[in-house]
Amino acid sequence: MWENVPPRNPNFTGRERLLDELAERLTADLHPTAVLPEAMYGLGGIGKSQLAIEYVYRHQTDYDLVCWVPSEHTPGIVNVLSHLAGRLDIDAEGDASATVTQALDALRRGVPYTRWLLVFDNAENAQSLAPFLPNSQHGAVLITSRNPHWEDIAGCLEVNVFERAESVALLNKRGPLLSPEDADLLAEALGDLPLAIEQAAAWRAQTGMPAQEYLRLFYEKRSDLLFEGAPNLYPESVATAWNVSLDRIEHTNPEALHLLQVCSYFAPEPIPRSLFSGAHHGTISPELDAALADPMRLGRAIREIKRFSLARIDPRDNSLQMHRLVQTVLSQRMTPLERERMRLGAQSLLASVDPRDPEANAQWDRYSELYPHVVASDAIHSTDPWVRDLVYNTARYLQRFGDHESALQFTREAHRAATELFGASDEKTLQLAFWLGWILFSMGRYNEAADINEATLNAHEALTPSGPTRPVDARESQLDAIGAVAADLRVKGDFRKALEQSRRVFDTATVAFGEDDPFTLNAAHNLGVALRLVGSFREAYELDRNTWELKQTLLGAEHEQTLLTRVGLTIDERELGLYQHARNRQEEVVSQYLRHLREDNPAVLHANRVLAVARRKAGDHEAALELSERVLTVMEGRFGKEHPDAIAAALGLSVDLRYTEHLDRARELAEASLGHYQRIFGERHPHTVSAQANLAIIDRMDGRFDSAYALDRDAHTTLVEGLGERHPLTMVVATNLASDMAELGRHQDALDLGTTTLEYSTEVLGEMHPSTLSLAANRALDLHALDRHEECDELHGIILAELRERLGPEHPATTTLANWERANCFIDPLPL
Repeated sequence: MWENVPPRNPNFTGRERLLDELAERLTADLHPTAVLPEAMYGLGGIGKSQLAIEYVYRHQTDYDLVCWVPSEHTPGIVNVLSHLAGRLDIDAEGDASATVTQALDALRRGVPYTRWLLVFDNAENAQSLAPFLPNSQHGAVLITSRNPHWEDIAGCLEVNVFERAESVALLNKRGPLLSPEDADLLAEALGDLPLAIEQAAAWRAQTGMPAQEYLRLFYEKRSDLLFEGAPNLYPESVATAWNVSLDRIEHTNPEALHLLQVCSYFAPEPIPRSLFSGAHHGTISPELDAALADPMRLGRAIREIKRFSLARIDPRDNSLQMHRLVQTVLSQRMTPLERERMRLGAQSLLASVDPRDPEANAQWDRYSELYPHVVASDAIHSTDPWVRDLVYNTARYLQRFGDHESALQFTREAHRAATELFGASDEKTLQLAFWLGWILFSMGRYNEAADINEATLNAHEALTPSGPTRPVDARESQLDAIGAVAADLRVKGDFRKALEQSRRVFDTATVAFGEDDPFTLNAAHNLGVALRLVGSFREAYELDRNTWELKQTLLGAEHEQTLLTRVGLTIDERELGLYQHARNRQEEVVSQYLRHLREDNPAVLHANRVLAVARRKAGDHEAALELSERVLTVMEGRFGKEHPDAIAAALGLSVDLRYTEHLDRARELAEASLGHYQRIFGERHPHTVSAQANLAIIDRMDGRFDSAYALDRDAHTTLVEGLGERHPLTMVVATNLASDMAELGRHQDALDLGTTTLEYSTEVLGEMHPSTLSLAANRALDLHALDRHEECDELHGIILAELRERLGPEHPATTTLANWERANCFIDPLPL
C-alpha cells in the first residue's frame, strides 16, 4: 500500500554505497526494540529526495505500507498523515490533530501493518518533526533534510556530491556519448552536484550540443551571474547551468519562462496544475495571460519546461514542482519590477482558486495544497482585497483543520503584516485580530487572548464611538469583538459584566439582522452561556430552547451548531433539577453527534462530559464513571492536563470516583484540578472555588473535618463577595459549610446557616428543586441533633417522600436520606 510516493526517476544513476548503507540501517531483521529514524542530510540539489525515492522502489517488497510525507510545513505533514489514517482503517472525518495521533498510534502498534516505512521529505528540524515520529519496532522512518542536526532523535547519514564517475555516467546516460576528457571538464564545471548534472544532461539530450559548445555558453553566462542571496556553499556553476537553459526558453517560448518566473514565488512543493486553469483577476504578462487562457499554449509551455528538467511534472496528481535552487536562479535573473509583477501574479493565481469556504471539511484538501504557496508567495503582505480574503480564509482553515500551532503562527504573522500595511484600525487588520484572539482563547492562552481582544474592541469603538445618543454599530466585526471581550470576562470570573456584554451583542444583532440570522443565533447561544454562569437557569432555558428550535429549522437537527445549543439546553435542564430528562436528552445528542463525528472530536468530548454529569445526577454512578474515565483519557492525550476542558473532565471524574468509593484517586484528581485552576484562573475565580469546595467534601468524607471547614469557609466568603449570597454556587457551598459545622458539633450554627440558605434556594431555584430538597433534608438532621425530634421527623418524612417521587426510591439522594446521612453537593463547573 503506497501513499503519496513520487514517481521513480528513470535516469537515476549511481549512489550504490549509500543505497546499501540505507538498506542495512532500515531493513535489518526483526528488532527487539524501537529503531531510531534515519536522517539523510546535505545541500539542496545534492539528490537526497531522489535517493530516498530510489530506495523505496528498490525495497518496496520489504514493506506492506510506504507513505511519503512532504515535511517543509507542518500542515503538509498533518494533511498526508490524515489521509494515511483512512488507509489504516481510522475514521479521518474528525479533527486533524486527533486523526494524526490515532494514525501514529496505529503505526506504533503495528495495526494493521507491521512492516511500514514513513519518508519525511525535506524536514526543517528535529523539534518540529519529533511529534510525528512513531516510536515503534514495527516500521522504519527515513528523513531527508538540509539540516545536519538530527543526532538527538535519529541516525545521521550525510549525502555529498556525486563521485566523478557517477557524474560522467549520468551525463552519458541522457545525451551523446562524451569523451572522457570532455565529461571530466563538464562535471568539474558543474561541481558534481547531482541536480546541476541532471539539468546539463537534459540540455544535451534535447539539443545535442557538443560539450565544448555547452562549456563556452556556460562560462559566458557565468561571467554575468549575480548570485547574491543564494544559499551559502552553493557554487556559481550551479546557477550558471540553469541560466543556459533559461536563455534558450526565453527565446523559444517566452510564456514558459514567465510561467517559471511566477512559479518561483510558490513553495518548492507540488503546484496543482488546476491553479493555472481558472480565471484570474488582473494581468501578469501578455504572453502568460494568453497561455493561461489557452489550454493548448499552456500545455506547450509546460512541456518545454519539462524538456529541460526545470521542473518535475507528476501526471498522477497533475502537478508541477520546482527545486528551490531553480527558483533562486529565476529570481536573480529578474529585474526588481519583474520580481514584483511575478510575485503579485502568483498571489493573484492563488486567490482565484480560493474555495472561500474554510469551515467546510470538504475544502480542506484544497486549502492544504494552497497553504505552502500562500506562505511562499508572501500573500500576507498583499494589499489586494482578494488576496487578503485568501489570507483570512487560510487562517480559518488552519484552525478548523485542527493544526492549532500553525494557525497561531500564520495568523500572528498575517496580523502583524496587516498592521504594518494598513494600520491597527483597518477592517482587515481587526478581522485578523479577532481570529488571532479566538485561536489563543481556544488553546487556553487566556491572558494573551484578552490583551488582543481588548485592543481590538478599543480600535472598533474608537472608529464608531457609541453612547446614549449613538448605539453600538451593527457591524458583525465589532459585535464579534464585544463577544470576544465578554468571553474574556467570563474567564476572569466577572460573570455579571460578561452577561451585560453578551446581552448587548444579542440585542443589537436581533434588531439589525433579525432573530433567525446565523450571527444572531450565535449571539443567542453565547448569551445562554452567560445567563447560566450568573445562575439565571430559567431564562437561559427559555432562550436556548428558542435558539435550538430556530437552528433546527435553518440548519437541520443534526448540524453541529444545532447540537451545540442542544447541549447547552441539556445543562439548563440539569441545573433546573430535571435530572432524568436531561440525561435522556443528552444520550440522544451524543448519538446524533456520533453519526457524523468521531468520539475524539472536541464537540463530542464536550457532549460526553456533559452526559457523564447527567448520568451521575440521574443516579447512575457506574455509567458516569466509565464515561468520565474515557473522556479524560482522550482529553489529556489531545490537549494536555492543564487545558481547561481537561481540568473540568478530571474534576468530574474525581466526583464519580468519590461516589464509587475510589477514594485515593478521587483526592489525587481533586487536588490536581484545584492546582491547575489556581494557576490558570487565579485563587478567586468561581471555577477555582468550585474545585476547592469539591476537595472540601472529600476531606469531610475522609474525616478531615477541620480542613473541610476551612476550605468551605474560604470558598463561601469568596463567592459571597464575588457572586452574592443567592447565587446557586454560593448556596451549594453554604450547604456543604453547614455540614462541616455539623461534623464539628456546631449544630445550631449548621441549622442557622442551613435555614437561611434554604430560604434563598426556595426563592431562586424553587421549593422542589433537588438542591432545595437537599437543604431541607440536612435541616431535618440538624433538628435531630438539637433534640427537636418532632420537627425533625415531620420534615424528614416530607422530604423523603418528595425525593422518592421526583428522583425515584433507588436514587442515591433518596437512599442517603433514608439512611439518615447528610447530602453532599458536588459542583460541576459550567462551560465558559
